Amino acid sequence: MTGTTQDMVAEAAPVPDADAFVEEPAIVDDDAALFAGDTGVLPYEARRALALVLQRRYLSAAAHPAEWKALLVHQNLLASRCHDLFVELVVDRDYEIAYKRQVREAGLSIPVLLKDEPYKRVETLLMLFARNRFRQEQGAGERAAHVDAEELVDYAAGFLAADETNLAARRREVDNAIATLVREHVLDEVAEGRYRVQPVVEILLPVERLRELTAWLRSPSAEPVETTDDEVDAVDEDEEARA
Repeated sequence: MTGTTQDMVAEAAPVPDADAFVEEPAIVDDDAALFAGDTGVLPYEARRALALVLQRRYLSAAAHPAEWKALLVHQNLLASRCHDLFVELVVDRDYEIAYKRQVREAGLSIPVLLKDEPYKRVETLLMLFARNRFRQEQGAGERAAHVDAEELVDYAAGFLAADETNLAARRREVDNAIATLVREHVLDEVAEGRYRVQPVVEILLPVERLRELTAWLRSPSAEPVETTDDEVDAVDEDEEARA
């Protein structure tokens, strides 16, 4: 015999097919330490993705392409980290958006980290208008939907009580609501007084929420408002599309 036992085993072992396996990202990275005493194991972009999801209302591929890519690569691990905090990581690959949701489970005493901060009435009305515009432009094959500040003001004015006289205060409410939606990245200002509607509006106002809004606007206990035909049509169109 001219070869050693080790040589014979090496010759007999099959050579793995390079295409047979998909390379998985390493969970532990010896070079992942970013600061003194750092025991984290995620690479920089994945950490940023997790931090941005926790910090903001949502993370989008358009605004943070590097973090979005890292989030997809490490999605299972990031979801596990969120679960440790009783928070659910939701990834919508169609709209390329990731956001968080508080876990609520009957029978479990869960410390609530994410406070429910509902949008104010005017903010909700403006999102309703923006969502309708977004769906209209999508239906027309457009890649982006835009709204103007004056359109938003006029729409909100249609819900004022008939005896409303303090129009200056109501205008300030609308301006503040627009600023909130810009801060929340529901609207992005592309020019002075002109805004691009972000796809997240579809998630914030799903069809179920539209039904609730319409019922709320019709309710006798609600503030004196009139329900527009556009709102009813928006609900009906969604129901027909999903039928």
